[in-house]
Amino acid sequence: MAISHSKEVSAQTDASDQAHDTLSAQRTPHTRSTADAGAVLLEARALYFSYAATLPEVVCGAALALRRGTMAALIGANGSGKSSLIRLLCGLFAPTRGEVLFDGISLAQINPRERARRIAYVPQTTTTVFPLTALEVVLTGRSPYTPRFRFENERDLAVAHAALAAVDATHLAARSVMELSGGERQLVALARALAQEPDCLLLDEPSSALDLKHRAGLMRHLRRLRDERNLTALMVTHDLQLLDPTFDEVFAMRDGAVVAAGAPTDVLRDEVLTDVYADEHIHARRAFGRTFVWSE
Repeated sequence: MAISHSKEVSAQTDASDQAHDTLSAQRTPHTRSTADAGAVLLEARALYFSYAATLPEVVCGAALALRRGTMAALIGANGSGKSSLIRLLCGLFAPTRGEVLFDGISLAQINPRERARRIAYVPQTTTTVFPLTALEVVLTGRSPYTPRFRFENERDLAVAHAALAAVDATHLAARSVMELSGGERQLVALARALAQEPDCLLLDEPSSALDLKHRAGLMRHLRRLRDERNLTALMVTHDLQLLDPTFDEVFAMRDGAVVAAGAPTDVLRDEVLTDVYADEHIHARRAFGRTFVWSE
């Protein structure tokens, strides 16, 4: 995709392999084939949003088109509107103006249960006041498929276990989430989202609490889900070193609007990043097959 700008590691474990095979084998009927790859799945059209009528808008005319079967990143300075935009895209908030389309249908017209089967959202942080085990938390991701007054069945349990294994968190299954570290809780939150068996995964800084090993593992898992299940993902991140060559596309926000979009090599350039981050000291250089970004 051409740029548009306002101014211009390690091998997979056997458990992970089996988990991805299980998740692939248990695809739901709404999951599209790879023949649809490249078509727009999620689209934001001139979105505006304010948290209250008396407060300034935090999303101002934001527009983007997320293609099916791609991994995209949403970047920008603190306060640029990234988290607010991703909440609009998953239907957590309703825009004051503009429209979100999912598979060509207005998100507002899709009932919440169906929406939860198609789109999964992983927030920045997760909290709980109940001493649930990690497996029990992941099983809550099956609620869009569970009729009222019915407990989870064996298939739900299989999907939940596969989701935990897919993020290398099988060892956490029986542990209370109250005793997990921030990074471990984030892995459980990701597994819960995978248990929804979505077409589209929206993640708000999922790697912020992860150590180097699990951050790299997260990227591997997302790539495999994209390649094997045609999963579409949009991830808010401040870690620009992750973007090239892992991601297919990058959207950059400034002042509530998407001001740059394109392949990582198009967006991760001095003149683009200087404008996006209002930092004349920021630099990007490509070496060894990836782009490195720093500010002096």
